[in-house]
Amino acid sequence: MIIAASGGPGIIFIIIIAFLLLYLIVVRPQKRRQTQQQQMINELRIGDEVLTAGGIYGTVSQLEEDLVTVEIAPETEVRVARRAIAGVTRDPDDEDVDETEEPEAPEVDDQGVGGDTSNEEIRG
Repeated sequence: MIIAASGGPGIIFIIIIAFLLLYLIVVRPQKRRQTQQQQMINELRIGDEVLTAGGIYGTVSQLEEDLVTVEIAPETEVRVARRAIAGVTRDPDDEDVDETEEPEAPEVDDQGVGGDTSNEEIRG
């Protein structure tokens, strides 16, 4: 038997470990991405802001079984395959936090204490 003469069980063990690593590093994450993409496509609604695989932003105006009509400009609509929708962008009305406004930081004096406290109060 050739396998037994060239290292036998050690080689087979290495091959099994290699396939296991391939599965963990490549196959499993790819399946997870496919599942997330399919879920996103199934949850499309009229009015959703979407990005197509071609890089076109638009708003879903009509849904069919395998086609989506996307309005890319006023009075301009294109039909794309559902699988060509790369992502759903967030609608500005749905944002919980205004990203343009930063929270105010408390003022800090020379001693690293908040500005509401005077030096006499710190000394005691």
